[in-house]
Amino acid sequence: MNNNVEINIEELVLHGFAPGDRYEIGNSLELELVRLFTEEGVPGVMSENSNVDGLVAGTFNTSANAKAKSIGIQTAESVYRGFKP
Repeated sequence: MNNNVEINIEELVLHGFAPGDRYEIGNSLELELVRLFTEEGVPGVMSENSNVDGLVAGTFNTSANAKAKSIGIQTAESVYRGFKP
């Protein structure tokens, strides 16, 4: 069984965050997705050779003074949950 997963996020829309935080949010999101897929496994909807054309990851609440790293982690958790049935 092939456990390699490739995720290409063409567009990530986050409202209400500083544009300057985009790289740190993106890097934190990537690292957290790797952690989640490694520790939690690949969700069934992402079976071998599957292609997901779009995903609405929903919303999450964060504090007004949340750091970019925390926002990236929360975003990754939302994305990962979006892959679960």
